[in-house]
Amino acid sequence: KFTRPHTIRGTILASFAGTTRALIDTPGAIANAQWGAMLPRAIVGMVALLLGNAFIVGINQIFDEKIDKMNKPFLPVASGEMSKRFAWVTVLLAGAIGPLIVNQFFPPVLFKLYMLGWILGAIYSVPPIRTKRNALAAGLTIATVRGFLLNFGVYYAVKDAIGSPFSWSPKVAFIARFMTIFATVIAVTKDLPDTEGDKKYNIETLATKVGIPKIAKGATVCLLLNYISAIGQGLLATPGTFNKIPMIGGHLALATMLLVRFRKLDADSIPSVKLYYKHIWDNFYLEYLLYTLI
Repeated sequence: KFTRPHTIRGTILASFAGTTRALIDTPGAIANAQWGAMLPRAIVGMVALLLGNAFIVGINQIFDEKIDKMNKPFLPVASGEMSKRFAWVTVLLAGAIGPLIVNQFFPPVLFKLYMLGWILGAIYSVPPIRTKRNALAAGLTIATVRGFLLNFGVYYAVKDAIGSPFSWSPKVAFIARFMTIFATVIAVTKDLPDTEGDKKYNIETLATKVGIPKIAKGATVCLLLNYISAIGQGLLATPGTFNKIPMIGGHLALATMLLVRFRKLDADSIPSVKLYYKHIWDNFYLEYLLYTLI
């Protein structure tokens, strides 16, 4: 619970999808891969990413303890299941070991990207900056870390491991753009079930300012436009750029799923709002499956 499993799943799926995409995009990479050297490095990279994830979500729970007692009382720090001292030890170890791993085993550019994500993740929760208090700053932070840095970083790391120069393929450019927009929507909708506690502790979010119904509708429209853009890109791209069935049909199916689930939303019911937010994450996960196929 402390590492927030839904974020862990997103990190793992992004890693597997980015690795698969990089190998598919590089002729001969799978057949000629030195798996004995690559697999340990991939495992080390995954550990570093998960430690970074634990650092960011852990430090958020420490500084949001009072808010979480109202909004997320099931979290270990808020519930008292984990002491604040043990939480600090866990966060500090994760925050120190992750960067050491990346610095030791990966190129300098990846270390810089990792530390950028580390810093953005920290200042999201830590005073006096605490970007989560501002809806725009919070959205940009999450979009940058989970949308761009994660997807670009994994692809770059795999290309470096197999000795292939990095280049912006249409598929990589697509997923970086698509997931940055998607992560921005997640950054906004994550606050929908938390409006009561956020209002009490003066946390300014779009949900507290505008209201749950309008934010849910706006988020759904943004994601639908994102899916329409993906479908349009699949239709208009030069033949051979994308596999059209998953690029067009897959995104059409996900857009339909999103719309059906939105129509079931009861904005006055917190369980319904939480389910709507969970469904957004489900679509986020499924996008990584499509990424390996397009």
